[in-house]
Amino acid sequence: MNQRMSRRTFVASGGGVLLVPPLAALAQSSPQLLLRRSAKPVVVASANGNKSEDDSGATCVSKAFQLMTAGTDVLDAVIAGVNILELDPEEESVGYGGLPNADGVVQLDASVMHGPLRRAGAVACLEGVRTPSLIAKKVMEQTDHILLAGKDAQHFARNAGFKIEDDLLTEKSRSLWQKWKRSAEQSPFLTPKARAEAWRRAGQAMVAEGLIDAEHFHGTVNCIALNAGGGVAGVTSTSGLAWKVPGRVGDSPILGAGLYVDGKVGAAGSTGHGEAAMFTLASFLIVEGMRNGKPPKDAAMAALQRVVDNTVEKRLLNNRGKPNFNVRFYALNTKGDFAGVSLYQYSEQGKRAQFAVCTQDGPQMAMAESLLPGRPTD
Repeated sequence: MNQRMSRRTFVASGGGVLLVPPLAALAQSSPQLLLRRSAKPVVVASANGNKSEDDSGATCVSKAFQLMTAGTDVLDAVIAGVNILELDPEEESVGYGGLPNADGVVQLDASVMHGPLRRAGAVACLEGVRTPSLIAKKVMEQTDHILLAGKDAQHFARNAGFKIEDDLLTEKSRSLWQKWKRSAEQSPFLTPKARAEAWRRAGQAMVAEGLIDAEHFHGTVNCIALNAGGGVAGVTSTSGLAWKVPGRVGDSPILGAGLYVDGKVGAAGSTGHGEAAMFTLASFLIVEGMRNGKPPKDAAMAALQRVVDNTVEKRLLNNRGKPNFNVRFYALNTKGDFAGVSLYQYSEQGKRAQFAVCTQDGPQMAMAESLLPGRPTD
């Protein structure tokens, strides 16, 4: 059922592992907790976790696995993997080059959670920094808080030594925004509700035309991992919904929605329609399901059913009376069991639902289990 990566070949044998020195310790003042159990290391991510590559050809999941198995802290490892996507100008749903809000401004959200240390950090509506996951980690390390937002999150990043850029748009993302703007701004006299509907229709039309991948319209990267000592951590990073209302915050920086980690149980994360994950606190729900004995797949499928049960507004339903959007969850327990699930079997553009995995056998794409057949638009 799994298939090897179709992009640049990655050798996962002992001779193919990159020798990368460990990253800086999570925080010098934080005790390093020794876990007594052993586990088979694994990294699980959204499908784009096996897409973007660094200069060595490593993807998000393979980079995280390399670092983690070489002794790097489990959270530092997954963040380093996610940084590959955040810095890739061709990745339209994360970091630099991410699709902007309705004003043409790239606003980024991210969260991180460290299971052994029981700590977390997050940022929302962050502008001018390509790697919001690193700022979220700084919030975790250097403050008594969990979430910083907007201009103050940017000010915090500047004080932490990060470069603040005036514009994170690429030529491609700017061109797509300009095309959307011309289609969406039909009249200056629309009510806010009518304007929001016009914005949504214009975005969906671009997806239908193939100008935007459906996965990028609601795009995000989630990456969760388990190391050999049983330590688990996770990160979620996104540029958010394409053409969103300025200031909109999705599920990615909200603990329990886009990401949740419990060091004794496991981790879960979300990509896709953020509001659905927020309303159901899906990631927390999945972890609690695993705490109560459910395998990762069963816990994640129960969260998908909760999404369906809570989607009742007509504007959010398709002709079958089911959600007209997609959402995907990723789950991993401390035994090393994992799963990726999707509300629908296929994306709006007919792509089979998949997720990325890396084990000692190397990085692979795995088929996601689905709750509903077909596509959201069927």
